[in-house]
Amino acid sequence: MVGRVTGTGSYVPENYYDNYDLEKFVDTSDSWIRERTGIARRHIISEEETTVTMAWKASERALEDAKIHAEEIDLIIVATISSNVVLPCTACEVQKKLGAKHAVCFDLNAACTGFLFAYNTAQTYIAAGLAKCALVIGTESLSKLVDWTDRSTCILFGDGAGAAILQAEEGDFPSMVFHSNGAQGEALSCGSRADYIHMDGQAVFKFAVRQVPLCISELLEKEGLAPEDIDYFILHQANQRIVEAVARRLGLTVEKFPMNLQEYGNTSSASIPILLAELKQSGVLKKGQKIVLAGFGAGLSWGATLIEW
Repeated sequence: MVGRVTGTGSYVPENYYDNYDLEKFVDTSDSWIRERTGIARRHIISEEETTVTMAWKASERALEDAKIHAEEIDLIIVATISSNVVLPCTACEVQKKLGAKHAVCFDLNAACTGFLFAYNTAQTYIAAGLAKCALVIGTESLSKLVDWTDRSTCILFGDGAGAAILQAEEGDFPSMVFHSNGAQGEALSCGSRADYIHMDGQAVFKFAVRQVPLCISELLEKEGLAPEDIDYFILHQANQRIVEAVARRLGLTVEKFPMNLQEYGNTSSASIPILLAELKQSGVLKKGQKIVLAGFGAGLSWGATLIEW
């Protein structure tokens, strides 16, 4: 059995800071930020919004897209590093709001690789016969973990949520590759909810542009595929220069690497499902296409998985 993506949804707050707004907080400029990251704005939650409410709204849209009811969901996995509270888990809070009373719920913390790891976990549940209809969510309110006086991080991160419905059907288990290296964990860290995100930007950049192409190549080799056989590569939206570097190392044009980081910045675990939802809703993704999802981030962790749409 395999989990087919039958519905997607996303939510981002209306409020945002563009690069000109950040000029009021730190010594920066629109041109400086765009040149180094490609980011123009990042959306920020209001006082009334939370990590849970964003996940709930994205999930409602995914359910509507899949044309199913919440009671049909039997598994909810939420990837997040910015839950509202320590207990209960975000997935249970989303279950309550949706009325998905039959779902088993838990959270997964793998930062920017979180949605990918959650997606792979849901696929494993489905393949094992433990679930038939899974809701996988990436949701983050990173604005609560950002030091708005730190130019190296505040320009990067935004808030948002993305969700996908996976429904069981006959098919082969999808190919996956994932890795972790805790020895490099200090390159991207946050000590507690009262602390801020700390990042060695140069170390993370070097890690991403080296390991992500290798990981994708490892995945494709398992399937006997070449990079040219893939229709789209949906990467974690961290930095435009990283995405472009990955494309070059794979010998491809950037057109196969859609990006929306210009509008949202780095939304950690939410970035891949937000982009996936936007591509589906806009009609870019077509039945039968081969798509690679690839994530990388704190841990350090990274991975890739193959989807046949």
